Amino acid sequence: MTTFALLLFPGLTQLDLTGPYEVFCRCPGAKVHLVWKSMEPVTSEHGMRLLPTTTFGELPRADVLCVPGGFGVNALLTDDETLAYVRQLAGGARYITSVCTGALVLGAAGLLRGRRATTHWTAMNYLPAFGATPTAGRTVTDGPVITGGGVTAGIDFALELAAALHGRAVAETIQLSIEYNPAPPFNAGHPDVAPPAITAAIRQHAPARQAERAAQVRLAVARLG
Repeated sequence: MTTFALLLFPGLTQLDLTGPYEVFCRCPGAKVHLVWKSMEPVTSEHGMRLLPTTTFGELPRADVLCVPGGFGVNALLTDDETLAYVRQLAGGARYITSVCTGALVLGAAGLLRGRRATTHWTAMNYLPAFGATPTAGRTVTDGPVITGGGVTAGIDFALELAAALHGRAVAETIQLSIEYNPAPPFNAGHPDVAPPAITAAIRQHAPARQAERAAQVRLAVARLG
């Protein structure tokens, strides 16, 4: 049996969580937990309510730790209780993983020092502050640490992890069962290929959120020492 712990928190991006969740649940012998401080519902950044299945105190270890991202990551960067729990699970996990800006939580917990990592394209510039080497890619593996890029990359990462755990045939069976056969209608999924005007529009609306995140990253780095 493989125990997966997916971190819930207010303001997470639900697809960062539910994409990998769908893959993990289909792994042989999987036990998948949605874990938070309490059993109260958690509201995603756009209002979806998600129910934890267990709490920090009830799940002291897991084989796989997965931290999703979202705007709610900012508050976690200086959340001692959550960071201590992330470190606790990481200490005994086979794989320490993240999707999107969940990588910043791994960084704030001191788990990215000296490692290559990726995250959402708007947050790549924060990785060096945590001692990580920003590395382009849908998924980046460095030892037991696997980081996924933004949002939809969580499915790619989860399939790669399924292959690492159970072999390629199992991962391909899961991929086919969920019909993960991407054929996006537009070629605009990353700044490297998106029309410049679209990228510029996103960057134009990001400064306020980025300023808040930058301040939280500075605090998190200072607390790491």
